Amino acid sequence: MSELITAALVDLDLPAETKDDAARSLAERMVAAGRVTDLDGFLADVAAREAQMPTGLDGGIGIPHCRSEHVSVPTLAFGRSERGIDFGAADGPADLIFLIAAPAGADDDHLTILSALARRLMDPEFTGALRAERDAGAAAALIRGEEAAADESAPDAAAAEEPAGTAAAAPAAEPFRIVAVTSCPTGIAHTYMAAQSLEAAARAEGVELTVETQGSAGFERLDPAVIAAADAVIWSHDVEVREKARFDGKPLVDTGVKAGINRPAELIAEARQKAARGEISTVSDGTGPKDDGTPSAGDHAHFGIRLRTYLMSGVSYMVPFVAAGGLLIALSFAIGGYEIANAKSVADHFVWGETASWAALLNQIGTAAFAFLVPVLAGYIAYGMADRPALVPGFVGGAIALTINAGFLGGLAAGLLAGAVVMAIQRVKVHPTLRGIMPVLVIPLVASTVVGFLMFIVVGKPIASLQRALTDGLNGLSGSNAIILGVVLGLMMCFDMGGPLNKVAYAFAVGGLADPTPGSLKVMAAVMAAGMVPPLAMALATTVRGSLFSRTERENGRAAWVLGASFISEGAIPFAAADPLRVIPSAMVGGAVTGGLSMAFGCTLRAPHGGIFVVPLIGSPFLYLLAIAVGTAVATTLVVLLKGMRRTAPTPAPATGEPQISVAA
Repeated sequence: MSELITAALVDLDLPAETKDDAARSLAERMVAAGRVTDLDGFLADVAAREAQMPTGLDGGIGIPHCRSEHVSVPTLAFGRSERGIDFGAADGPADLIFLIAAPAGADDDHLTILSALARRLMDPEFTGALRAERDAGAAAALIRGEEAAADESAPDAAAAEEPAGTAAAAPAAEPFRIVAVTSCPTGIAHTYMAAQSLEAAARAEGVELTVETQGSAGFERLDPAVIAAADAVIWSHDVEVREKARFDGKPLVDTGVKAGINRPAELIAEARQKAARGEISTVSDGTGPKDDGTPSAGDHAHFGIRLRTYLMSGVSYMVPFVAAGGLLIALSFAIGGYEIANAKSVADHFVWGETASWAALLNQIGTAAFAFLVPVLAGYIAYGMADRPALVPGFVGGAIALTINAGFLGGLAAGLLAGAVVMAIQRVKVHPTLRGIMPVLVIPLVASTVVGFLMFIVVGKPIASLQRALTDGLNGLSGSNAIILGVVLGLMMCFDMGGPLNKVAYAFAVGGLADPTPGSLKVMAAVMAAGMVPPLAMALATTVRGSLFSRTERENGRAAWVLGASFISEGAIPFAAADPLRVIPSAMVGGAVTGGLSMAFGCTLRAPHGGIFVVPLIGSPFLYLLAIAVGTAVATTLVVLLKGMRRTAPTPAPATGEPQISVAA
């Protein structure tokens, strides 16, 4: 840890009020130390990681972190905030903030060191010492672990002081044994925090627990003998557990990585209960069929959750192509008008001094990026199902979907087909000499052939017909039907504010932009308008009735103005997490009103993102802004009324005691 943090990278009086300000303040120290080469580029990577999942942890800890090409060496900066900064933790603001920066190509050793810090954050003595420390150099030394060596002999010394008669005592009962696997998408922090949290809870319960951390630094497999001796298994993961079949035949608790961090004692209790009831899980890693030939129950448990994960994987990889391509196309329209889409190829007809040539260039670059939309969606749905071997058949299936005009729906089908075919092939037992060429040759070849056959001959045409019917239906929407669709889309956009339902509505709208029609442009307008309402409503509510909100919420309200205007629905998440029963229904009603009005007004939109900054590209812009204003006012009025009804004094609503929402952005 010695090279990761120095006194110059420690701020014991962090002045920031928001998580963005905190990241910037600490990142500026990294820039001054020569550890970060591009401040804004690095902060963009930090914000992108934060959008995937809040990095606040119970106990007053914030751990913004990312890998970035703008980081020259692995670096850690530490800030201590007296007022506290909201990082999305259920128990409130964080006063200990660790900004972890890893190079895009960081090696395993560095990631292991970063992960070691993440484990220490679960130690109350460590965090307590950091809160009490007055010297930046001493705090840096504490984080580097330079004081840990003095305590290494403590367990042996304590053991030596035990009375001699203790050894002769009757042997204690065999402890309950658990093996656990923890993993998260980035593998830098949450993986190891979940492990540390489970280990601490196991010690308190007198349970013998051994954890395998499957992080970005690789993983060291549990000893088969340890697994065999275990009474139960806990999986705390957000990515697929590797080599699952090792745990076959054990009582299994299968949950997300956040549960391992926040509810370890509950997971251990659940594991005990399943073992007591004799519940046995059957799991498979897809490398071969079960000996008894029966299907894997573990593969089919939580199918709905798994399907959602697969689809969100594809959508998350698709969105950057949508944003880049769609905004380039929108910008080209703003410069050269809609007829610029029919311009000749700039490879042959480009004039440096002509505005039309530049508009055509932007349009054709954006169109090229947009052409990847369906293949990327299909490829990464397949990737989420069966890992890297499924990428080729997924992309091939997505490309075929475009060829046969099956569009967005065809991409969904192609991705699911490719993943399923690859998973089926992986179950076939092969000779050990062939295993090396299976993922790079055999699986892509066979799976691409099968998926291509299915898309061209079997399912492609029916899906293309369904896509045409959907397109025709959108084009024919008018009157009450259009308004109802706008209301439904508005409800979906505001239910989880960046989560799965929000992404489904957004992906539906974006899919229509791949082959724009009057109906699909109306859908895109309604979706973006409704998605702007939640943060704008919360910003307005904190302005007109600030006494109903905590200080942190009022601070978030100022940022929510910009986030809402930029079509970043996630700006309302801190409010929804603190008071979901009042904020979410209010936002949904406001979003439904906006979506319905946008459809009723016939507003259209050719850009997939941008908020008010793409108003020049909106059909009927004044009516569009009116729809947003009305929906925002409705949501604001409802949330103020609901919060006012249950308050007898202007104290902030507790962040606990009410159900929390889970967000996937």
